[in-house]
Amino acid sequence: MLIKAIFLVATALSCTESYKILGIFPMPGISHYILASKLMKGLSEAGHDITMVSPYALKDLPKNGTFTDVVLDGMADDYFQITLKHVNRFEGDSKGHIASLNMILNRFIKIANDTLHHPKMKQLVDSDQKFDAVVMEQFFNDAHKVYAHIFDCPLILLSSIGPNSMVNPTVGNPQPVSYVPHLIAGDISKNLSLYNRAKNLYLYIEEFLFIRVFTHPKHDQIIHDIYPNSPALSQLYKNVSLLLLNSHISLNGPQPMVPNMVEIGGYFIDPPQKLPQDLQEYMDNAPEGVIYFSMGSNLESKDLPETKKRAILNVLGKLNQKVIWKFEEDLPGKPSNVLIRKWCPQQDILAHPNIKLFITHGGLLSTTEAIYHGVPVLAIPVFADQPMNAARAAADGYGLKLSYHDPDFNEETLTSLINELLTNSKYAETAKRKASLYHDRTMKPMETAVYWVEYVIRHKGATHLRVAGLNLPWYKYFLVDIVGSFVASFLLVLYIVKRIIKTVFCKTKIVGRMNKEKKN
Repeated sequence: MLIKAIFLVATALSCTESYKILGIFPMPGISHYILASKLMKGLSEAGHDITMVSPYALKDLPKNGTFTDVVLDGMADDYFQITLKHVNRFEGDSKGHIASLNMILNRFIKIANDTLHHPKMKQLVDSDQKFDAVVMEQFFNDAHKVYAHIFDCPLILLSSIGPNSMVNPTVGNPQPVSYVPHLIAGDISKNLSLYNRAKNLYLYIEEFLFIRVFTHPKHDQIIHDIYPNSPALSQLYKNVSLLLLNSHISLNGPQPMVPNMVEIGGYFIDPPQKLPQDLQEYMDNAPEGVIYFSMGSNLESKDLPETKKRAILNVLGKLNQKVIWKFEEDLPGKPSNVLIRKWCPQQDILAHPNIKLFITHGGLLSTTEAIYHGVPVLAIPVFADQPMNAARAAADGYGLKLSYHDPDFNEETLTSLINELLTNSKYAETAKRKASLYHDRTMKPMETAVYWVEYVIRHKGATHLRVAGLNLPWYKYFLVDIVGSFVASFLLVLYIVKRIIKTVFCKTKIVGRMNKEKKN
């Protein structure tokens, strides 16, 4: 039996084809890099030959497959210098919504242009390498789709979040404005109010116009500045074979999805590892439990204004629980029950049995990890998708929220919310139920990602998965031509009836007048 099992395993391994896959991920955001590197490492571990383009060198190379790092030198430094110069990450930008959106889109246009012109990318294109697929994140970087054309292979997109207005048009996925909230709408109710539906519609239209009228022409221009013979962006934009979504129905709720959209939410989460000795002892010796506090990778707790920092410390210092706070510098005057660490193994902390609560900024990666481990959350959202994730945690019952910008952000409110989460068992119970839903899948998220990437390559782009609506013009998609035809026909019939009535009436009137004249 042992010999037979070894033979079957060897046969399976020999039948597994190794593909050459190019991953293009120049976005310097840390959370974006985590998602990108985890996916490419997973494909490498599955035995594939990976070339990954990013602003950072991979620290832990995969043990299987072949992994080539193409590091875009200077991209990360340039990005963070511009970001820190223009935006206070906690207080936001005072220029207003439209001006801020314009600035953000220009920043990503610069990243796209710098990537296309980077010497290492030019060298890669000139190397005449062959790839079986190009994988890239869909994040205001449509110019990078040209690489699938250059290397003549299927294009696979990764979305750091679930179905949304940034990715839906690339695969023709419907996005009903009446009940699917926009990413930054902040309302996840299943029955949106009239006001929120109107707000939803405005956000969808605003984004559509900005991207189609402002962003896409610029991306089209920068493509043709360096690759003049490339097809138009309008052709490249929808040439998508597969869209991988960092979402799951247990996290995001049900939404429409076309066949070539696949959910792999949580694929970036590794099995729990043993904690460093000091943290292990700290958490083991916590009879009242431990609270973990982190504002993520893009926000740093050290940048909190002094008033809010002191309010948080005063609240934490009164708790019976121990606290681990990811804080990026020394913190004078911290309470004795608060442990400061500049970096924390977040996933392993959340996996510890003594963890009672996760205080988080509400980023999708953090809320996903909380659900993975069944830990209730207090979300303090600041910007982007964080308010939506916080609202979902509160609506689903595994957490509470307090916006960073809320006028009631004070010691009293914080104390009340934390005490509610610690003393009311329904939040922890709901978090455990959410974890059960999350883990109940036919395959693990990374296995799902590997399977579908291989599937698309095996089937030469899997064009049979693409819906017909992808290439329909808007007036056909929304049946405007049919409605217009009905309206035109109806108006024509009304006109004809009116003319007939008018003609008959006029003739009757004339005949009546003639008869009257004869009598006279």
